[in-house]
Amino acid sequence: MPQSEQEQFLSYNGEVLIFQLSQPKHVEGAADKTVDLCVRRMIFNRDTEVFVQKSSGVFSMHGSPLKMEIICCSCTTDSRTGIILPCILLKRKKRNNFVKYLLLLLHSSNQFEQSFQFKLDYELKEDIRLFAGPSVLWRHAHNLFYISSSTCTVLSAPVQLSSVVWTGEIRDEGPVVLGIRTACLTESEAETVFSTSDQAIWGSELFGYAVKARKMLPGTCFMPHAYGRVVSSVCVCKSEVLRKQLRTSLVAITRKNHLIWFQGGLPRGICELPYEKPYSVNTAVTSSNDLLFIVSFAFGNVCVVQRRGSLQVASKWQKVKSVLVDDFIGSGSEQLLLLFKDGSNPDVLSTFTITDLGAVSYASGNPYKHNVSAAEGLQENGLLTVRALETRLQVGCTAVRELQQHLALQKRVILQSCKALRDLVEGRTHVLPTAKEEGLVPLWDEVEDPPRSVGQERPLAHQVQEHLVENLWQRVVGDNLVVGVQLAATFHLSLSDASLSLVVDQDFSLTAPIIKCQNKVSKLNKAFSALPVSPCQMEPPTKKMKLDLCSSSDLKNQFPKGCSGAELDGGRSVTAVTSLSPLLAFHRVHCVVLLHAKRQEPQSDSLQQSKKIAVICGKISLSLEDISSGKHSVKMLRDNGYCTGSMEDILAVLAVAARFSFHVVSAACTLTPVSSWLLREMECMPFKECKANVFCHKAGNMYGTIINWTLKNPLEGILTLFCRNLTVLFQCLHSLRRILPASCEIKLLRSASRQALAEQLALALEKEMLTSRSSFFSTLTSGSSFFSKESKADSTFTWGSTHDRKVSSAAVASLLESEGGVEQFRKKVQSEQDKGVLSMAQTMTAALYQEVTWKITESQLSSDMIVWRLS
Repeated sequence: MPQSEQEQFLSYNGEVLIFQLSQPKHVEGAADKTVDLCVRRMIFNRDTEVFVQKSSGVFSMHGSPLKMEIICCSCTTDSRTGIILPCILLKRKKRNNFVKYLLLLLHSSNQFEQSFQFKLDYELKEDIRLFAGPSVLWRHAHNLFYISSSTCTVLSAPVQLSSVVWTGEIRDEGPVVLGIRTACLTESEAETVFSTSDQAIWGSELFGYAVKARKMLPGTCFMPHAYGRVVSSVCVCKSEVLRKQLRTSLVAITRKNHLIWFQGGLPRGICELPYEKPYSVNTAVTSSNDLLFIVSFAFGNVCVVQRRGSLQVASKWQKVKSVLVDDFIGSGSEQLLLLFKDGSNPDVLSTFTITDLGAVSYASGNPYKHNVSAAEGLQENGLLTVRALETRLQVGCTAVRELQQHLALQKRVILQSCKALRDLVEGRTHVLPTAKEEGLVPLWDEVEDPPRSVGQERPLAHQVQEHLVENLWQRVVGDNLVVGVQLAATFHLSLSDASLSLVVDQDFSLTAPIIKCQNKVSKLNKAFSALPVSPCQMEPPTKKMKLDLCSSSDLKNQFPKGCSGAELDGGRSVTAVTSLSPLLAFHRVHCVVLLHAKRQEPQSDSLQQSKKIAVICGKISLSLEDISSGKHSVKMLRDNGYCTGSMEDILAVLAVAARFSFHVVSAACTLTPVSSWLLREMECMPFKECKANVFCHKAGNMYGTIINWTLKNPLEGILTLFCRNLTVLFQCLHSLRRILPASCEIKLLRSASRQALAEQLALALEKEMLTSRSSFFSTLTSGSSFFSKESKADSTFTWGSTHDRKVSSAAVASLLESEGGVEQFRKKVQSEQDKGVLSMAQTMTAALYQEVTWKITESQLSSDMIVWRLS
């Protein structure tokens, strides 16, 4: 804008004040020694939807127009009357490098009053603010200066700062300045050598300075220390003193293009801004009592952030010349006035928008009088919508309360489980809470059974610990920690449900001690079975004949207890994989390793019975020093054509890798090129421990891939890949496809054959049937005998697998010799049948019912799992 015509905009009591610095009309022959400061008061006409001029005023000054400039304008409080008046700061350059500044007040009669003037030997350029008094505050050479109408003398504040982010009034403190300065460190902190990132965060801080009281205010009353480095502007919305402590609510914008809401000195919400380089933030309260944050950016961009539950960008505009906040339509609430840049029209109020992001919306070129009925209908619909939203809000609050109660119950259950696990690890007897403590009321007048102690199973765990665990190891693979336990092959455990738990061996009051893990059961032997196999099945194979329940000893001889000798060749290992990064937050962590499995115990009433055990395998420790030194790293080196990785290293790589098996068939030629592809292109080398497994040493993503190639015949083979991710898998398959003929077929295989799963399903269903039958007959042991106890002989017959009801063949023959005896026999049979019906309807104790239900459910769960794997 030319210096001969400058404009500034200010809102005051619903009016728009336009200040214009211009030269009066030149009279030929007269010297140009006068400059006019003109003001126009513009009000908004709701009928015509345009701004009209209400009044105007002029203030003439002596001086050259080229040396006069409007610095800023604002509405401040006149300390003499307490009335808020428009205030404007002017600059006039003089000779000898001195600059003169004038502060003017505008009264309601459009008369200007010079409040004070002052001279400086430099120009005001940085952080110029007007506040109550009126007063002028500015920053120069990292120092803070101010002058007011009461002193008319330039004063210096005893602070050094790099920027001013806010000036305003705070209750009980008066005018306050918020600024950024170099952090004041203590002696111990000053001696500490900070890194570059720490210096950037902790090297600067926000502080407050009360101008009248001339005292410092701690920056932590407004926001945490770490935010002081990035904050560029602040707007304090509310301040109060509670218990002699200052509490504030404010909004701040940062150089990282974020808006943050602080309350009580802590961040309560954050919103990413849509444009770059924000430089100021202001607030507005609309008719719906919404608090809006107006953010101004460089290059004429403006956005509004709304606070409804969370901070969200409600609207944004571009090519904005100025944005003002006031009650322009006289509704009693604030609106936004956006003045847009329009080079084709010299009138600054020709292109504008008035809005509160709600019912109020005016724009230039859209007459209001033609839309009165539509606006009234829109307002009525808005009221109905608000009522419906209020109802939905009440329903939502009820749902939130119910969800909070559910989450509280879940938290209580998790804490009880963690406490039980701690007691198990530390050897204490865990007592379950009573029904009264849990707030439960029994339905009947029953006596509560004494709680079963979790620690009762500890003796079994201690007995098997020495014989079960052969080795405990740990490895670091990428961002994963792998913990493995090698099990003794001579101990009969069902590993179908085997898993490891890592329990932090420290007392964290706010953190659950159990670490989330992914478990896997693997088996490696020197004859090479490098694939993760399902644990040894302890059930007998499918039987071809009907079982004779009277002779359980024959079953013991027919089906052995353990696994076959081939399966016992080599140790079985259970591994647990967990993320390494969360553990490094503790710098050094110690964990107790627990093994959960089922011990197989053959019983007389069924084929076998599983008993859950928890074994303490030992403790592991992890620290940053160990990881940095490579103590737990996987070492796969080349040595005379072999890979020197140990069994633990191989298992660690297998644990974090995903397994894929492919059936490769070639009808045109043999599959000999696959072996050459492994050795040359993939640079694979076999392991010394299991030579059929090869390790890929090729540089790049495929390094670390374990491959197994097994030829069934020259035209058919099985290729198994253990890859870190799918990208590596696709790269390997792409490389393999290039050396195979086009007619070759590669098909993905399932992890287990359907025939093996079908055999397991047959065993599981048979076990489920036997469990249900044995549990049913066990409930009838308290019934009456079928015949009297006096009839005992060698020749007996049995019902089911029980021996409670026995009858002598001689006694039966004597009864059937006469007609009376037959009638007596018939009555006894009928009597025993009635007793049998009554015994079927007899009640059972809760403990017996729980035991029967547990056995049946456990057997059904096993068969359901196999059916799921077959589907």
